[in-house]
Amino acid sequence: MLDDDMRRLVAAQGLGFVATVRPDGAPNLSPKGTTEVWDDEHLVFPDLYSPGTVADLAGSPAVETNAVDPVRRKGYRFRGVGEVFTEGEPYDRIVRRFERKRGTDPARVNSAVLVRVPGAEPLISPAYEGGATEEEIAARRRARPASGTDATGDGRGEPG
Repeated sequence: MLDDDMRRLVAAQGLGFVATVRPDGAPNLSPKGTTEVWDDEHLVFPDLYSPGTVADLAGSPAVETNAVDPVRRKGYRFRGVGEVFTEGEPYDRIVRRFERKRGTDPARVNSAVLVRVPGAEPLISPAYEGGATEEEIAARRRARPASGTDATGDGRGEPG
């Protein structure tokens, strides 16, 4: 399910925007700077400080994670089902992996979230609609002033 390009993008970005559903039905979006591909069918992140996300998953395991390259303005939407672990073998494996790979102090990990991803689809900015190449989009993004003004000249700013 998670192909080489998806793996590459998630590893390169290291940041996933995780959407869950609050008990009142409202959306909850939270950036997770520890998002990684776990295996061919799962994403993972340790809960270092994600009480809202973890509480939401207890009520509804539906989750969507977006990982996007902000320069190329392309990425992926991963729809899935999240499971929270606070102990046991999956929790221990996840904590050990993050300690080994990232130096994450196990004492900081409140829980570990494993997301089964049965579906993924590409996210592509509307900036590509006119036939622009990735190189052109990236060059426009790099040329954009730090003030956040529209350097593309198309009046669209930062859609999609």
